[in-house]
Amino acid sequence: MIELKTPREIEEMKPAGRFVAGILKELKETTKVGTNLLEIDEFVHKKIVDRKGAESCYVDYAPDFGTGPFAHYICTSVNDAVLHGVPFDYTLKDGDLVSLDLAISVDGWVADSAISFVVGNDPDPEDLRIIKCTEEALAAAIDVAKPGNRLGDISSTIGDVARSYGYPINLEFGGHGVGHIMHGDPHVPNDGRAHHGYKLREGLVIAIEPWFLKTTDEIYQDPKDGWTLKSSDGSRGAHSEHTIAITENGPIIFTDRSKL
Repeated sequence: MIELKTPREIEEMKPAGRFVAGILKELKETTKVGTNLLEIDEFVHKKIVDRKGAESCYVDYAPDFGTGPFAHYICTSVNDAVLHGVPFDYTLKDGDLVSLDLAISVDGWVADSAISFVVGNDPDPEDLRIIKCTEEALAAAIDVAKPGNRLGDISSTIGDVARSYGYPINLEFGGHGVGHIMHGDPHVPNDGRAHHGYKLREGLVIAIEPWFLKTTDEIYQDPKDGWTLKSSDGSRGAHSEHTIAITENGPIIFTDRSKL
């Protein structure tokens, strides 16, 4: 069921957005060659412990698309891993493409966001290109997230940007409703038909999350952890995500890092 938030509830959701945005901003600034993925996970754990009212959305999360409880505080996907990456004992190397996806509840309200970046001094231009594509798709989708438009306008906008870059599109995982829980209705696919689907209304809060792989739309679940989703052909991927609210004055980006 799709739940619309009141203006007061939208205000109450803002602290969670700022908290998630701040952690991701700090992680992007401090994650470098030599950083271990478990160090990233522990950093987020400490931030949550130190923040009154904050709770992880991932620890003990056990949906049907994973194998058992997730048991970590952040998703860390590297190179050919693009979604749901389980932190493990891996030290980042020069040129690694890193995607960090973080969802935290603060005082009962969830915010969800993801970023991708390359560590080291010599990034592959193709890695930077696919990151740019996800960021452009996210920004374009947010621009059309207005009352009166349709869910298909958001999805088709994302798909149009991906096609302009020549990237295939996977529709198994996409954006979603956000509120007191991390994953709610509606599902927000990364492609669709403009002017079709649910009519966008004031108070709708959704996470929009374009993610693409360079040369395939096929993924598989890593059998070693039962969670991490990787490209079927070993090509790299990127992922960008914001939690937004649709209002009569335009979308509010709860997880906007640029204003921190």
